[in-house]
Amino acid sequence: MSSQLEVWLRGPIAGIPTPLQPVAHALLQAREELTTALAGFPPALLAARPAGVASVGFHLQHMTGVLNRLLTYARQETLSEAQFATFQREETPPTGPHAVAGLLAGFAAEVEAALVQLRATDPATLAEVRGVGRAQVPSTHLGLLFHAAEHTMRHLGQLLVTAKVARAL
Repeated sequence: MSSQLEVWLRGPIAGIPTPLQPVAHALLQAREELTTALAGFPPALLAARPAGVASVGFHLQHMTGVLNRLLTYARQETLSEAQFATFQREETPPTGPHAVAGLLAGFAAEVEAALVQLRATDPATLAEVRGVGRAQVPSTHLGLLFHAAEHTMRHLGQLLVTAKVARAL
């Protein structure tokens, strides 16, 4: 029964501070839904843009990349050249025979890294200011972590619809 429930209804995630449970729940829910929705998804459709919308491949790469970048800012670090290069490649998804599995594995790994970071987060720091981007636009530690979850779920919804439409065409 518990595996049929959404992640947030299964109870607390071990080691995650209480204020960050919703972040962990959302990221784990996204990982599960992606795995299910993209089972058997044809790699050739990763770049499909039905009606001009962003592709499934873009959404999946962007979800992974943004999660990585937001967690970097939450740690008060600057982005590396590799992170900028990854950002530049998000628009062009791979289409090889193992592309879907590779992208899903990349997202799953980023979720695991996020859970490690959430477990190590001191709740006393959640109201601290954190800079975002090159301009260091002020947010808070909690704001960045919450946005990482919210942004992931927003793109998950778009990806799910696009995947259904792409398969139907």
